[in-house]
Amino acid sequence: MNEEKAAVATPPPQQIRPMDGPVALFAERDTTEFRKRWSDIQAAFVDEPRRSVEQADALVADLTKRLTDGFGNERTSLERQWDRGDNVTTEDLRLTLQRYRSFFDRLLTI
Repeated sequence: MNEEKAAVATPPPQQIRPMDGPVALFAERDTTEFRKRWSDIQAAFVDEPRRSVEQADALVADLTKRLTDGFGNERTSLERQWDRGDNVTTEDLRLTLQRYRSFFDRLLTI
């Protein structure tokens, strides 16, 4: 199992751009791996139903943790963009607010 975290990369404050549209929650290879794991679990159900349910529970727990960690990291990154004392311009704040709006919309669409 690949233990890499699907981190949301955030550019340095001077390069912040508002998000134009929906952003995938995971990299494509991670999504493919999650779907493969689910397919394997489902295929094994006939022979080992209890084990399949246990593995499904573990997969959902892993996915939930990855989502929580990813969103937590993104929120922390957003906070760093504006919480720099007096070194923040109104333009930095405007762009950061747009990123918060995109982040907020992503949270509501899950």
